[in-house]
Amino acid sequence: MAEVPEFGRRITAMFNAPAGVVQTFTETGFKHGDGTVRPDGTIRVSRAGKIWTALVETKTGGSPLKSEQVQAYLDVAQRHGYETVITLSNDLALDGEPPVTVDRRRARKVALRHLSWAEVAHEAQLLCHHDGVVNPAHAWLLSEFLHYLRHENSGCHGFQNMGPAWVTVRNAISEGTLRSGDRNALRVVENWERLTRQLCLRLGGELGVPVSPVLRGKRRTEPSVRRAQAVDELATTGRMRSELAIPGLPGPIALEADLRTGRIETAVEVTAAERSRALTRVQWLLRQLVDAPAELRIEALTADSGPGPCELLRSLRVEPGLLVPADGAEIRTFRLTLPSGMGTRRGAEETGFIRSVDTVVDRFLSEVVRGLKAAE
Repeated sequence: MAEVPEFGRRITAMFNAPAGVVQTFTETGFKHGDGTVRPDGTIRVSRAGKIWTALVETKTGGSPLKSEQVQAYLDVAQRHGYETVITLSNDLALDGEPPVTVDRRRARKVALRHLSWAEVAHEAQLLCHHDGVVNPAHAWLLSEFLHYLRHENSGCHGFQNMGPAWVTVRNAISEGTLRSGDRNALRVVENWERLTRQLCLRLGGELGVPVSPVLRGKRRTEPSVRRAQAVDELATTGRMRSELAIPGLPGPIALEADLRTGRIETAVEVTAAERSRALTRVQWLLRQLVDAPAELRIEALTADSGPGPCELLRSLRVEPGLLVPADGAEIRTFRLTLPSGMGTRRGAEETGFIRSVDTVVDRFLSEVVRGLKAAE
């Protein structure tokens, strides 16, 4: 952060620090009680005679943040007039709340903010591959840092585990015993939100565009309502859903994990081209799916939004007319859905759920969506 000004500014701006000269220190000792505490890092930004200071506590791998440790740093920051305490770990904050419990009454004037290693990697990737760094030496240094974060032994990989409730909830869904209001289901839903957010960060860093979850209606502003509805859907149908808004694509990418069947589906809706005949509209779409997987499911949605014909791509390549509505209804939209297997383990290993979600979305984007053109 101190050596690459663009990167330092990106990180400190997240915490409302002024734009200025960044200085960083490690293992700075502070007297606290009868002993000494040493935060992992201290960040100081100076501009026009004003100084902004933050203490940093970091964790890697599966190490959790410790409440008593963070509380001590908040007390130290309050005593010294520092503005912020930053926690940095693989966890992702929900609704801006750090994943650690402290007594905020003891340090009311100090902000407690959380940052995930996934967010750090996202900012580094944007600078390295899209926005650019002016000084070549700084660019090299930042690329080496990004390479380090991605190494399997760094322990800085972001959200990597669906949590201890994962197996319990999967088993309850299989047995038909899961009910709305189940606390384990809520924990799984919260981790699904974290996974969705991390997926947006990764895709945004790779594509160089802002990628965000799509929130509709009341879910946009009330997290408790959103999660209650998601828990109810999980208990009723065994499914969790998300939508990703990615600029430049025909529409949001729908992502659905079905814990009953062990399947993940990715889908997108494409507006049909303005053609006089329904068959011509189908052929227009098929020409864009030359390299798409044969198991891709395509549904024709008509003007009345009712269910239309639905076939696999392998069949439509032989007979496109299978997707033409028998009643002559006008095709307005095509829904493209790619089903895939779901990892059952809770982590990010090869057979893990998190890895399978990443793989499914990447395949859908590369083999299906990126070949699509806007309706003519």
